[in-house]
Amino acid sequence: MTDAQPKFTVVGLDLSLTASGIAYRDGSTSTVKTKQKDGDLRLGQIEEAVLIAVGDGEDLGTAVDLVVMEDIPQNSHAAKPIAMVHGVVRNLLNKLGIPYALVTPATLKTYATGKGSGDKVPMAIAAYKRAGREFEDDNQCDAWWLRHAGLDWLGCPEFSVPAAQREALKKAEWPEVKR
Repeated sequence: MTDAQPKFTVVGLDLSLTASGIAYRDGSTSTVKTKQKDGDLRLGQIEEAVLIAVGDGEDLGTAVDLVVMEDIPQNSHAAKPIAMVHGVVRNLLNKLGIPYALVTPATLKTYATGKGSGDKVPMAIAAYKRAGREFEDDNQCDAWWLRHAGLDWLGCPEFSVPAAQREALKKAEWPEVKR
């Protein structure tokens, strides 16, 4: 890991209706847990948490340059509720003028571990080996890796990964990021 401050600020989001992982611009993480009994009000809770993570865009000195989100899983029973969360968050980011990238779960796993399939344990092990980080849950771990994928793509990684793993990032669609 380098001591230099990144040239860009990136937030990572692992979105879910029940437990969304957030990796903040400073590298800290949290999980936004919602209750099923709150119904669609959970969407507002997640939107508010994302707004706090990215700021309201008024202070340009602390503006987030990029948000990296895990893409909606294909052929999953969770796709419909995750798509609802994505709609709310993407709308918020568009209103704030913050570009975002979508990274598939397989691409993220390949970037983090070198293998695009498997459970969440290798992701946590890779985070510990690369940066000494441990997480309360896999949502935070995924969000942390999403943030680092964005920093790496923008040319300011906080640690190195093998070139073959970095190549996986080319599979994602990255927006133009201006500074």
